[in-house]
Amino acid sequence: MIESLPLLGAGGHPAHGLDFTAVDIRTTGLRPGRVVELAAVRVHADGSFAGELSTLVNPGPGVPPGPALVHGITSDELDGAPSFGEVLGPLLDLCDGSVLVAHDPAFASAFLDREIGLLGVRLPPLPGVSTLAAAKSVVRLPNYRLATVAHALGVPARPGQSALSGARAVAQLVTGLFGRYGLTFAAPPVLPGLPRFPDGRLLPRAEARPAEPGWMAEAVERIAADDAYLDLLADALADQHLAHDEVAALAELATEAGLSEAHVRSTHEQLVTALREIAERDGVVTAAEARELRQVATALGVGPAGDLRPTAGGKATRVLVLGTTVEADRLRARVLAEGVQLAKKLTGSVTHLVADASVPATEPRLARGAELGAVVLDVRAAPVALGFEPAPSPAAPASKRVGGRVLMGFGLLVMFVVVVGMFGGTPLAAGIFLGAVGVGALLGGWWLAEPAPR
Repeated sequence: MIESLPLLGAGGHPAHGLDFTAVDIRTTGLRPGRVVELAAVRVHADGSFAGELSTLVNPGPGVPPGPALVHGITSDELDGAPSFGEVLGPLLDLCDGSVLVAHDPAFASAFLDREIGLLGVRLPPLPGVSTLAAAKSVVRLPNYRLATVAHALGVPARPGQSALSGARAVAQLVTGLFGRYGLTFAAPPVLPGLPRFPDGRLLPRAEARPAEPGWMAEAVERIAADDAYLDLLADALADQHLAHDEVAALAELATEAGLSEAHVRSTHEQLVTALREIAERDGVVTAAEARELRQVATALGVGPAGDLRPTAGGKATRVLVLGTTVEADRLRARVLAEGVQLAKKLTGSVTHLVADASVPATEPRLARGAELGAVVLDVRAAPVALGFEPAPSPAAPASKRVGGRVLMGFGLLVMFVVVVGMFGGTPLAAGIFLGAVGVGALLGGWWLAEPAPR
């Protein structure tokens, strides 16, 4: 259903005048099975809202809903939901004349293609954009899960359990990527005409306010990973807790998707080890962090790696970056890549508050951050202040630089005279003496003119 289009930087075909429709789904598992929730959000290229839909989808009698601990959907909720055939018409009406967007189009398309195939419907391929691939082209991150990319690029919409929260985040991502980074299409998107289907009923689920992410949910953003099962585990850790039956259900989904038992066990060990390293890297391990990691490690069947002990200490570095420029995006990405906590909002735990040029000096959070004891920084000074880069060597004073250059010029002149004199028969001893004077003047001038070593 979705055919990802190649993107370029400057020089291609711009997105001006186009609409994007961001699509997200919740499914019965990792492999192409059934869709249990569908959402789509249409926006103009400038980011303005054009429409949205959201609905639960009944996969049919006897089909389980899949990982409820990840998407929060139960069989009871699906009993009265419309079938995919009933929601296809409204979906295509919203998508008509727009470029489709999904964070991972290959995953979404595999499930949507199966649903469309079961209906016996033929659709033309729809031009699409992958926000995952686009993000990889502009920022370096430990991983490219939707939550990580949205956080790093300053998207206010937080993807949560519902498909609608994911679609809203993807819609904001795609317009930000095209707007801030100047992405263009390698060729003009060809928007095919779509068939019309009868309007069906929709059954959106109640929008629950997403819970504040705990330390594990934030730590997962700093784990280097590119694994679908690890993504599933990460989503399940949003509430800091895993039960044995939940782990068994997740492992069963992995097995159904063709992953070996050894791969599943290795992924469990990788996750717990990475969480432990991140907790210890901050320099402060709270009793709650140690307790929660031991519980998760036990549930995943990982032993010593979860034996984390609380440590006394001060305040772990926690950075909040304000702004909507490329500089702000890249600093947020750098914070995650360096393994430092990246805050989503200003609280007393924030140690450094960074602002870019898009943030006015009257922004209330700047004054409030200073009141809370945070170090307030400009985005350009932050990499050095946070220890990501060494401080630049101090430049020599202007008068010192001028004097140094004069001395170097004198040294070069002396060396020239020595060379000419040697050819003219100047005694060797006098040549050596004058040469030493010239070299000394060159070295002294260079020392004066160049920055002092650190």
